Amino acid sequence: MSTEQEISVLAKELKANLRQFPNFPSEGILFEDFLPIFSKPELFQKLLKAFQLHVGNAKVDYVVGLESRGFLFGPSLALALNAGFVPIRKPGKLPGPTFQVEFQKEYGSDKFEIQQDTLPAGSKVLVVDDILATGGSAFAAGELVKKSGAEVIEYLFVMELDFLKGRDKLGAPVFTLLSGQDEKFQ
Repeated sequence: MSTEQEISVLAKELKANLRQFPNFPSEGILFEDFLPIFSKPELFQKLLKAFQLHVGNAKVDYVVGLESRGFLFGPSLALALNAGFVPIRKPGKLPGPTFQVEFQKEYGSDKFEIQQDTLPAGSKVLVVDDILATGGSAFAAGELVKKSGAEVIEYLFVMELDFLKGRDKLGAPVFTLLSGQDEKFQ
């Protein structure tokens, strides 16, 4: 079985364990809840294995996880890849000097921060989060990695709302494990 086939088999099993909530958090969105994956250790291990298989032998120094759902699997993935984990948080949550970036969300703006001394210049970084929607938060994470002098080698997501075209904002390859939603929920 090829790596792509193995990832596909794992993704199919993981997708079967999502819970769906129509019109949440707003009209036209089919919210797919991936939290049930974490309640079963064998599924959580399969999530990590699928990402590991995708990354393969690529050199990864750090996994950067976005607040807050990127924290659910980012540290475990970093450990599995023998890489460090660095959190990106909302303002006021990290001690010491930070870099800050403001980004646009669907309704308004928000900010993210990263500690200034956590990513050495030239580090190879994976950015992870649960879902890629408009791409604003992932773009901000990439900007923070750049401000640190490091390089985003890829963005990894569990799911994607394809119709929002968030990947178009990102300046590095994007991998989505579970097939995304091509259009708004009717």
